[in-house]
Amino acid sequence: MSLIGSIVSKILHPFGGGSAEAAESKPGASGSPAGGSSAPASTATTGGGGAAAPAGGGSVDVEAVLNEMASKNPQKLNWRTSIVDLMKLLDLDSSLHARQQLADELHYSGDKNDSASMNIWLHKQVIKKLEENGGKVPADLKD
Repeated sequence: MSLIGSIVSKILHPFGGGSAEAAESKPGASGSPAGGSSAPASTATTGGGGAAAPAGGGSVDVEAVLNEMASKNPQKLNWRTSIVDLMKLLDLDSSLHARQQLADELHYSGDKNDSASMNIWLHKQVIKKLEENGGKVPADLKD
């Protein structure tokens, strides 16, 4: 699975249900199902704060999901502005190489050696992809 697919899946489908691949280069396209997921497809929810989408396919509150994950993480991660912290929160490789791979997936055309600029761009694109794939994103996280 692509990195962007993993990010979208972990946030929008935290219990393994729904599609796991994000639309990579077609804005507004819906994801396609992933065949290699080890998590069972399920619409079950936990007794937690209602951050998951209803079984009928409603939108997922991205902020609620990430805040819940952050509250359970021993590290203080600034997922709202940092792509590195967002990836750490999702238990994904946040190394420069992994972020450069994510930049390739999202068709970044800037200098991948300028990690500060790339990181800002990546964070904005990931938030955009979450919204394109049905996530409810708060206004302060959008461009």
